[in-house]
Amino acid sequence: MDGRKRLGAYLKARRELVTPEEVDLPRGSRRRVPGLRREELALLAGISPDYYLRLEQGRDHNPSPQVLDALASVLRLDSDATGYLHQLARATAARPARRETEERVPPGVAELIEQLTVPTFVQGRFMDVLAANPLARALSPQYRPGVNLLRAVFLDPRDRQLHQDWDRATAESVAGLRAAAGVDLDDPRLDELVDELCRRSDRFRRLWARQDVRPKVGGFSHMLHPVVGPLKLRHEKFTVNGADGQLMVMYHAEPGSPSHAALRRLEEPGAR
Repeated sequence: MDGRKRLGAYLKARRELVTPEEVDLPRGSRRRVPGLRREELALLAGISPDYYLRLEQGRDHNPSPQVLDALASVLRLDSDATGYLHQLARATAARPARRETEERVPPGVAELIEQLTVPTFVQGRFMDVLAANPLARALSPQYRPGVNLLRAVFLDPRDRQLHQDWDRATAESVAGLRAAAGVDLDDPRLDELVDELCRRSDRFRRLWARQDVRPKVGGFSHMLHPVVGPLKLRHEKFTVNGADGQLMVMYHAEPGSPSHAALRRLEEPGAR
């Protein structure tokens, strides 16, 4: 799919998520579309319905930044999603397939995480665990090299039990994957992963169709560990410089909290 068709698909997906009530339009009794009609979006963005139709059908490849910003405003896109919209508009031709290379963690980073006293792992562009320290592996058996975290969170029942905020975790994972991929969606590894998860998980298929874009950032995770019990942890995510798309993920708890004490118990042999 070239950039023009991706732009159109993105506009259509986001248009279907905006209700008439959100933009002060009457719903009416004969509405057949889940969100805004094309002509409604065009009117609110100040462009002609015919021009918008050409954009959504991939027949126009040069929308101005002003038009894109107007569409983003009506579609209620945040800054990350608006930036992604502009990226799509600039990607007007199909890109050559990325040459697949093995992802490797820089040796210094691998050495560093082994010395850290909090659960830490490194993930690749498509959420494959590339390296993990013992505390990360004690926190979850999924945090070990060779595991794909997307497959784990959507397909492994153990992850659903671990992540008490599973809905948040899955939504953020999919939005983060799309943000990491950007407009480079022709990667064979990504195609394979998305196709598999769309076949095997209804929730993944619905989330992927939304085309949410949200870079991976820190936040809170609520977990239920089978040995040390409930955990309220912060997760921090850092870009690994010089490694294409790699992130270092660290979990930590508020000092003196029950979760902090529980993390310390993960160091005991019986918790692993």
